[in-house]
Amino acid sequence: MKIAVIGATGQLGTDVVAAFASNGDEVAPLTHAEIELQDIESVSTCLQGICPQVVVNTAAMHHVENCEREPQKAFAVNGLGTRNLALVARDIGAALMHVSTDYVFDGAKRSPYLESDAPNPLNVYGNTKLSGEYFVRSTVDKHFILRTSAIYGRRPCRAKGGLNFIELMLKLARERGEVSVVDSETVTPTSTTELSRQIVRLSRSHSYGLYHATAEGSCSWYGFAREIFVLTGTKVNLRVAGPNEFPAKVPRPKYSVLENHGLKSQDLNVFKPWQDGVREYLSSVPRQ
Repeated sequence: MKIAVIGATGQLGTDVVAAFASNGDEVAPLTHAEIELQDIESVSTCLQGICPQVVVNTAAMHHVENCEREPQKAFAVNGLGTRNLALVARDIGAALMHVSTDYVFDGAKRSPYLESDAPNPLNVYGNTKLSGEYFVRSTVDKHFILRTSAIYGRRPCRAKGGLNFIELMLKLARERGEVSVVDSETVTPTSTTELSRQIVRLSRSHSYGLYHATAEGSCSWYGFAREIFVLTGTKVNLRVAGPNEFPAKVPRPKYSVLENHGLKSQDLNVFKPWQDGVREYLSSVPRQ
């Protein structure tokens, strides 16, 4: 199959490109240099020139604080940019795979969210990503929307300072010997490698629709850090951050665990427990 990957050099996009290439697909990796989502002429010219069967959108404005400061820009990228992709994908007959977020929920449920649960974003980022979902659903019939949570990968995430959570924890442990981490937010750490495998698997189906796509299980950020230090044998004084130690600049869901109900109902789920993903990641990254 011919696959176009938007955001091909990003943290997730890099692994998506690699996963499709390993699967034997013909991959067109697209960056800002080739396609500008906010410009429908750019989107149309680029994708019509490639004529992919599947378009995978991993690009987004996802720095939560920046989205809050620049809501119009966030909506232009995450909402209208996604609409442009959906319009062109429909016109060329391609399926659109769009990556969304757990931040479409407010965290009030306190049990894993299903695809059928009503969204209620707490911040600009979540609202703009939800608008992108609605544009996809109402524009192109052949679509897959994948909501995921707390992703990490080998490729540095430029928008978040270049270090994923695992590398940040290990760096702080080396430099300080003590690390404070919040225990009040519950997530599902999900590796970009595993998410990319799921994207490839789903692309082979015609079971279009909305899916939750995260590793199995959940933990707090503190629990995530503890697992990292245990698996790496890192000696560090890990403590729970005080209630006002890291004040949130933007409201975030306290609980954003997703249940892969849709994938499981279609026998498409490839995810393993989140701890397995951490082990795989750690074994793939050289350590001194």
